[in-house]
Amino acid sequence: MAGAFNLSLLVAAIRLTTPILLAALGGLFTQQANVLNIALEGMMLSGAFTAVAVSFFTHSWVMAILASVLVGLIMAWILGAFVVKFKALNVIAGMAVNLFASGFTAFLLRTIWTNKSEMTQGLVGIPDVVIPGLCNVPVLGELLSGYSFLVYISIVLVFVAQFVLYKTKLGLRIRAVGETPQAAASLGVDPDRIRLISILISGALCGLAGAHLSLGALCMFTENMTAGRGFMAMAVIFFGDADPYKVAIGAFLFGLAEAISMRLQSVGLPSHFIIMIPYVFTVVSLIVVSINKMKAQTRKSSES
Repeated sequence: MAGAFNLSLLVAAIRLTTPILLAALGGLFTQQANVLNIALEGMMLSGAFTAVAVSFFTHSWVMAILASVLVGLIMAWILGAFVVKFKALNVIAGMAVNLFASGFTAFLLRTIWTNKSEMTQGLVGIPDVVIPGLCNVPVLGELLSGYSFLVYISIVLVFVAQFVLYKTKLGLRIRAVGETPQAAASLGVDPDRIRLISILISGALCGLAGAHLSLGALCMFTENMTAGRGFMAMAVIFFGDADPYKVAIGAFLFGLAEAISMRLQSVGLPSHFIIMIPYVFTVVSLIVVSINKMKAQTRKSSES
């Protein structure tokens, strides 16, 4: 048991954190605009399949990443059209996107590759980045070097998201639309346009998350391979109160929980119990967040 908890566990946790973090960063933009984006899962799944398909046919991981972002944007535009233009309920439209992505990617997977072993033979995965000098440093070299390109991109995007939300005019408008859309509209801001932009940003980042999942981590695609990570990303957003830095910490905790569940498979614990760990952690975190919010509301009401 003790041998399962070592430095390599943290390395695995960082790799598993990346798709959750990228999706959560996308989802926090819509959350700040007061749009509950249930479709993170479907956008990730579409991006994952697209990355594998484009990599297989073009033998280019760069084209695969660009294509996954494009498909994420298309899925986001579809969601935005229903939510923003046609005023559909967020939850219903989001679940429709998830179901469509799940069914359509499964259909394309079976249509394109009748033999799944053919898929892995032609794939070009996202290369690992070895940091010169640092890779030879004990402990730090293993902990900080040798990850997929998108792992480092996800870390940079945390600071980019913080800057965009709190230091730019677009970020101010997103937060204004999320808090008081009527006041924002009175100042000449189009709330629907800002909501659509937020959804498109979410789709692009979910496309990146899917590309990392299928080409950066596993270098393959299986049906419903996101396995609830989009909903984990939603939990992370609530856990971190839609703040980029807090969301990054929450995503790492979720990635660590998933890494621990994988390590425990080697110590003889029941497999069904082990698989439950990340999802139990998700539920518990949401319960804790809800309790804290209820306490905060009670405190405010008593003070007033």
